[in-house]
Amino acid sequence: MPTVVIKPDSLNELNRSYQQAPLSRPVFLNSVPKCGTHLMRNIVRMFVPVEQQYHQAFIQHPILHQHRAAFSQASPRLSWGHLLFSDDSAIALRNVRHIVLVRDPYDWVLARARFFLSDAFKGSLDHLKGGNVSVEETLNMMIFGIHDKAPTMQEIFLHNAVAWLGTAARITHYEDLIEHLGDLDSGAAEAYFAALLQDCGIERLPDDWRVRVRAGSDRNQSGTARENLYGPAADVPDQLPEIQKRLVDFAAPGLRRILGYE
Repeated sequence: MPTVVIKPDSLNELNRSYQQAPLSRPVFLNSVPKCGTHLMRNIVRMFVPVEQQYHQAFIQHPILHQHRAAFSQASPRLSWGHLLFSDDSAIALRNVRHIVLVRDPYDWVLARARFFLSDAFKGSLDHLKGGNVSVEETLNMMIFGIHDKAPTMQEIFLHNAVAWLGTAARITHYEDLIEHLGDLDSGAAEAYFAALLQDCGIERLPDDWRVRVRAGSDRNQSGTARENLYGPAADVPDQLPEIQKRLVDFAAPGLRRILGYE
């Protein structure tokens, strides 16, 4: 099994300095992998009592049945992970407030490549590190997958995001989150975070919401933030080359459109 090596954060200690209102229903923060999962999680954590946060696991489909307690109506928790769409996950998330975070597939290719090439990721793809393949070849592998080793981009987005469209899940765009984090003093940012937290069952935006959001979005608290990855990932470009954009459109036609990026 692949492993992710990240340093622990100190957000639980910070959380206890804020006045918290308890959750009345369980909340699950879902996402396509490499779409800002830890950023969203850390921000929402600042508005939920530590005692109601489910830290036992980053919930994914293979371990879903071991962590059904995270979705208990009798003991509401905030939990997070990558739950692809299936009969089991749909049943588990019934009556759970469900947020699905997505990202522009063009940028996702770059983020996934940086992560796989970094030393924070340990698994069956370690042989890609150290210059054994070019950056361009790595980007293509992120798009088309690797036979018997990694799924295609289309498969990942299909099962982790697209299949949740039209259900009770609330779709949130990573780019909107980043935009409003960059202008927290604006009325638009206040409206955005008020709506996001309402989707999580937090009806009232506390007066110190900006302080909490800044604490939760502190990139030093996220081991998976781009600048905290270590290893050769710095070779990945900031913008996806035009040919790889065309390959994304070829490999997953209509994906960017249905997610709201066209």
